[in-house]
Amino acid sequence: MKISVIGCGYLGAVHAASMAELGHDVVGIDVDRAKIELLSQAKAPFFEPGFEELLSRTLGTGRLRFSTEFADAAGASVHFVCVGTPQKRGEYAADMRYVQGAVESLLGVVASGELVVGKSTVPVGTAAALAELVASKVPGALLAWNPEFLREGFAVQDTLHPDRLVYGLPAGPDGDTARALLDEVYATIVERGTPKVESDYATAEMVKTAANSFLATKISFINAMAELCEATGADVKLLADAIGYDDRIGRKFLNAGLGFGGGCLPKDIRAFMARAGELGADQALTFLREVDNINMRRRIRMVELAREVCDGSLLGKRVAVLGAAFKPDSDDIRDSPALNVAAQLQLQGAVVRVTDPAAVENSRRLWPQLDYADSAEEAAERADAVLVLTEWKQYRELDPVAFGKVVRQKRVLDGRNALDRDAWTSAGWAYRALGRRAG
Repeated sequence: MKISVIGCGYLGAVHAASMAELGHDVVGIDVDRAKIELLSQAKAPFFEPGFEELLSRTLGTGRLRFSTEFADAAGASVHFVCVGTPQKRGEYAADMRYVQGAVESLLGVVASGELVVGKSTVPVGTAAALAELVASKVPGALLAWNPEFLREGFAVQDTLHPDRLVYGLPAGPDGDTARALLDEVYATIVERGTPKVESDYATAEMVKTAANSFLATKISFINAMAELCEATGADVKLLADAIGYDDRIGRKFLNAGLGFGGGCLPKDIRAFMARAGELGADQALTFLREVDNINMRRRIRMVELAREVCDGSLLGKRVAVLGAAFKPDSDDIRDSPALNVAAQLQLQGAVVRVTDPAAVENSRRLWPQLDYADSAEEAAERADAVLVLTEWKQYRELDPVAFGKVVRQKRVLDGRNALDRDAWTSAGWAYRALGRRAG
């Protein structure tokens, strides 16, 4: 099958290469010429484990190519729209210009019988409006919504081996046609017995935002418990372990710490609230405001904790920040809690050095006022405090004895509850973490 993928950012580039891996003839299209040139040379414009190898392999088969011309999408049976929906400046709502523009540009090449498939995370109601637009401009062309569920750091795995497929389909015979085309695209995945949910447009649009809102709520819940633990002397890690044994709750996403960031959870829950308000159902999601507030308070509390550890003042103190990406195995620094904390520490007079295995160059471009190091050891040289703010494996596995020879003061703040507290305290470190007793 011939497939086009519109938008070759994180989602689109991975999707294009993955569809070629499944045996389809794929063209990825993006207006960013520099990005297209990199992808065409099998060079990933972002860090994602396993992606560059997949890209090289699929380009080598001849089934994958990239272009800046929408005309190259002509003749594809299925056109995936994978452009971004960032938060509007100064508002909670999603900026839909890129999705609207991509679909309008596609209408010049889409033919009757072809399927436009939205994968972007959009406000509920978007698909129905776009379906009317497609039908009015290209009679016989159809639209479906097929939300993505990629986790950064696991994007290739999540695309080729998803835990479910969701099809938002038009009603009647058109739905049968759209379903058949999507089943052909995902034939290998469907034949594997992957669960498939078929729904109307609105349900398919809400699945992603509802899932992200649930995860954000779970993260903020345990961080709210961390606030109570600090007030009572309880230990949030032991608390999470105990309630996590209940299979109705589960242990995943119950690691208290600095909270969530990135390009999905923060903007998606805000856009969800904004859309609920537009629909007159804003009271249904008022709890998400507190979820967002709890999340942002974690950053403030980490700065306060760093000040406490540094004898009440950050002025002139050397602070090493290990981690810049919003999560490990990614170079994504969008709404990064780690960089936000680093900048606040610097504003309060600390001498801050930041390091990250993958995100230093991105950080330098957006946060040039910060100082950067190439390794944890370099960042921590003569440091008065070390903050672990992104739980990279390299940082979780640091040898506290050897690392203690680099710093001036053995004081570590575990912003992700990722370190072995006993090992660090045995090596002479003063250990602090959000929601846990001092060690």
